[in-house]
Amino acid sequence: MKDNNCNHDAMFKAFLGEVSVAQDFFKIHLPPSLQRLCDFTTLKTCSNTFIEEDLRHHACDMLYSVNTTYGEGYIYCLIEHQSRPDKMMAFRLLRYSLAAMKQHVDQGFKQLPVVIPLLFHQGTRPYPYSTDWLDCFADTGLARKIYSAPFLLVDVATMPDKEIMTHRRIALLELVQKHIFLRDLLAQVDRISELMSQSQLSLGLRKSMLYYIAKAGDSDDVKAFFAKLALQNKDYQEEIMTYAQQLEQVGLEKGLEKGLEKGRVDGLFFVAKAMMLDGLDTTSVKKYTGLSEKELVDLVN
Repeated sequence: MKDNNCNHDAMFKAFLGEVSVAQDFFKIHLPPSLQRLCDFTTLKTCSNTFIEEDLRHHACDMLYSVNTTYGEGYIYCLIEHQSRPDKMMAFRLLRYSLAAMKQHVDQGFKQLPVVIPLLFHQGTRPYPYSTDWLDCFADTGLARKIYSAPFLLVDVATMPDKEIMTHRRIALLELVQKHIFLRDLLAQVDRISELMSQSQLSLGLRKSMLYYIAKAGDSDDVKAFFAKLALQNKDYQEEIMTYAQQLEQVGLEKGLEKGLEKGRVDGLFFVAKAMMLDGLDTTSVKKYTGLSEKELVDLVN
């Protein structure tokens, strides 16, 4: 059957590879409402590499670009053989249409193109499955409700703090992430303290939040923030101060390492300059100091 499928593929692609034949095909089989969107004089075949290998065993595909009333678009044509009809074929068509859109955007275009998916079926029996991808769900009505509407958005930037405070265990995350870039976390200590007391978060989450505030926060004085937070939050006072000290120690150690490294490099520059003033050649200076040619040239200049 696989050899037969290869023959079907070759014949389909030979005919549909001729643009004039493809134009007739689409003018006959596309609904008039879609035909009116397309300028078939601009139709041309496109290369596509996104179809998955497992689908190629029983199907072949053709991708065409065509100018539409909305800009450049595509017609995606898939031939499905009778040997193995796929109940999820409508979903596959959606996926490959999205892949064609991504391929278009990856070429530098700033808007998604219209992609018209079309399934061509051949065989002795009618195609047995729905071509509506929403029928692939157990609850088609629910799927249609979700995917025919704009996606849900949770935008903490526009959410009032008072509303966030009512959001139970997720409130702490939302409040901190709303104010993390505003350099005003110190002004939010009372609310953060209240949420830490009420939310009953695990020790791991509390530590993660403190670390996040210390590292990602844009507050002018993280140390003052932790001190005030510990003062406001009696339940976790010792925990907060201990962790704040740990974070501070890590920062000091990193600062010390950076300072030592700078001192080491400055010392090498001093030695290298002295060696060159004593008349040592560049090769010897590089060998004994480990400095690069460019560093030595910059040192001389």
